[in-house]
Amino acid sequence: MRRVLALLGLLVLILAGCTSHRRDAPEPPPAPDLTSAPVAVAVNPGPFEAGPFGAPPTGAYLGAWIKPDELTHVGRVAAVDGLEEELGRPLDIVNTYRRFEQMVGTESDAEFLAKGATLMVSWATGDNRSILAGEHDRLIRQQARAIRKVGQPVLLRIRWEMDRPNLRATMWSGEDYIAAYKHIREIFAQQRVENVSWVWCPTAEGFVRGDAPAFYPGDDQVDWTCVDVYAGNLFQPIGQLMGPFLQWAAQRPKPIIIGEFGVAKAWGSAGRAAWLRNAAETFKANPQIKGVVYFESNPEGNGPKQQFQLAGDPPAFDAFTRLTKDPYFNPG
Repeated sequence: MRRVLALLGLLVLILAGCTSHRRDAPEPPPAPDLTSAPVAVAVNPGPFEAGPFGAPPTGAYLGAWIKPDELTHVGRVAAVDGLEEELGRPLDIVNTYRRFEQMVGTESDAEFLAKGATLMVSWATGDNRSILAGEHDRLIRQQARAIRKVGQPVLLRIRWEMDRPNLRATMWSGEDYIAAYKHIREIFAQQRVENVSWVWCPTAEGFVRGDAPAFYPGDDQVDWTCVDVYAGNLFQPIGQLMGPFLQWAAQRPKPIIIGEFGVAKAWGSAGRAAWLRNAAETFKANPQIKGVVYFESNPEGNGPKQQFQLAGDPPAFDAFTRLTKDPYFNPG
């Protein structure tokens, strides 16, 4: 019995020794303080020459891309109508994506325009060097005529996010992009297109890296500067994520549109709601921002850090709804 008790005592000492030397798991890094003052650097007061789609004197227009269940006329209209019904207000801007060969002026485009929305066309133009070689001139002329036929102001994003590293094989360089951009503009001018506001829209990350400005075509070529910004892989306040862009844009006499913004599902309902509340205050603190467009979509195949749909997440959606009902985002 004494031998058993001795063995038990030894075992207790061994376990106690192991416990005393065990290292505690490191504490997770603290969440960023989303209640801190917004970054207010885009303070160019204007006035701005924004092209046919003019900037509001005060406040900012509100828009969205809403991924439809089906990429059909009925699906597109149902997606926009559904979001507008839940928000209790119409969208000022409807973002729509087009491949190079897809023309503007579809049945759903016409319906959005008839309801008073402005189209923001995100046009995925092709290889810049093939554009410069004239290989796509006929297609570009066709798109120019299609947009002219719309007869209302259109925001046109020529190959948005052109600074993404995964697009370098078709963008080639900033110089190639700028030359192709100007080539497209020249063809539109030849087709007497006068209803386009030209939007230049790189990524917020491109300004953090420092390579996005090399793609800027120039103040004489751009009507609206733009940025796409997400709390995806990083959960930081939107003002921090796009701070380098805002500092750059403040030096230019152009209104700003946030072409895409979103907060990922991975950050949880409370975190997403806080992020959106902070986004609203940041937009309002930067009077040069004249339009904001949410990316209401969960792209297929993406993990939770790249899923941004707010529908189905009541706390986050409520925060977005409050943003949309703020008089600042209803400039009239």
